Amino acid sequence: MLVVVTGSSGLIGSAAVRHWDAQGHRVIGVDNDMRSTFFGPNGSTEWNRKQLEASTQQFRNIPVDIRDRDAVFELFRTEHPDLIIHCAAQPSHDRAAEIPFLDFEVNANGTLNLLEATRQFSPEAVFCHMSTNKVYGDAPNERELQELETRWDYANQEDMNGISESCRIDQTMHSLFGASKAAADLLAQEYGRYFGIKTGIFRGGCLTGSCHSGVELHGFLNYLVHVAVHDKPYTIFGYKGKQVRDQIECSDVVKAFDAFAKAPRPGEVYNIGGGRQNSASVLECIAMIEEIGGYQLNYSISDEARKGDHICYISDLSKLRSHYPEWNITISLRDMLKNMISSEERKLASRKQ
Repeated sequence: MLVVVTGSSGLIGSAAVRHWDAQGHRVIGVDNDMRSTFFGPNGSTEWNRKQLEASTQQFRNIPVDIRDRDAVFELFRTEHPDLIIHCAAQPSHDRAAEIPFLDFEVNANGTLNLLEATRQFSPEAVFCHMSTNKVYGDAPNERELQELETRWDYANQEDMNGISESCRIDQTMHSLFGASKAAADLLAQEYGRYFGIKTGIFRGGCLTGSCHSGVELHGFLNYLVHVAVHDKPYTIFGYKGKQVRDQIECSDVVKAFDAFAKAPRPGEVYNIGGGRQNSASVLECIAMIEEIGGYQLNYSISDEARKGDHICYISDLSKLRSHYPEWNITISLRDMLKNMISSEERKLASRKQ
């Protein structure tokens, strides 16, 4: 089987490369390190590409820009992939406001190029699209909340499982990033429902892991660990630091892709995140980092929240679990933090040598 992974040097993409390479499949990565364009040198994923090339058996990277329709079409015309894992994106809602054309061209137009290439040259392939919970905009903030000592949480019992796929996506503030990703999300759905392409849409919560090139504008948990280990200042934007996210490790995301690929449901949408079991506020994450690693974070809290930011977002995983009961969360938030702290300490030690 031939697997094409876009954004193959990023967090989810690199986990997908390792997953299918370990199974003995040929894997082509599509990654031209646009992350360094979005976030500067600190956001570059070149280090991860080099690690992949050194540690895999049948992986090769092609630095195609997914905005380049001719190049994308040529790749699919010559290679005919069996499975497409689409993770390439401009991922920051703050950055999108500064680069609106580039954001939309990558997120929406790039996705359209890949979907149409699949339809024309690999119509039997499975297409997994990495979407985002930002397609819901700030509609989740309309749930009644209660303020607890260290977090916001849902006030009503019927909301305790979190946000389901029935949450509306219109008449909310998305950010420009959320809007471009919503366009891509809907396109992927339509290629499944209208054309019958085997598309699966996965609306991610906070995706994380040691391979994340976290920066202030994207990659919250990884960046939080980074500033703690390196003793850098950190600013929490709004909500007293009690805003809640559910964290999912990248390998658990890829296992959901694998389950879908083996039994695809064209045009289906799934929320994917850590669920309540892996949910935590910013303050709770800071406390866990101190408990596990002994690092006291130098942080301040701004009264100004990010536009469209979620106050409490927990992914309701009921639909995904009902369709694919063999899938489940395997890595706890505590273990994620242990792994990230160890990884960051190794990076720091290597720089000092």
